[in-house]
Amino acid sequence: MQYLVIAYDNDNALDKRMEARPAHVEGTQKLMAEGKIISACAMIEEDQMVGSSVVTNFDNDDEFKTWLENEAYVKAGVWNMDEIQVVPVKVMPKA
Repeated sequence: MQYLVIAYDNDNALDKRMEARPAHVEGTQKLMAEGKIISACAMIEEDQMVGSSVVTNFDNDDEFKTWLENEAYVKAGVWNMDEIQVVPVKVMPKA
């Protein structure tokens, strides 16, 4: 399932973000190598990370939900899960 995930950080979560970042990067890069994550970006405002956007490519909704529940920024309380946006998308194939 391809989704665009837009996740803003909770207020004052920068320290939590930086602490969880190594696990987030490691997990994201692993899933990128497997083709499960297409892209991942930090969202920046006023030269500070304030959230993330991720384009996913999981085989099914259960696999997507399992990833989201175990994502390092979710587990560390970085992402504001009350306002997370998950939008179904269809990524253009590479030429």
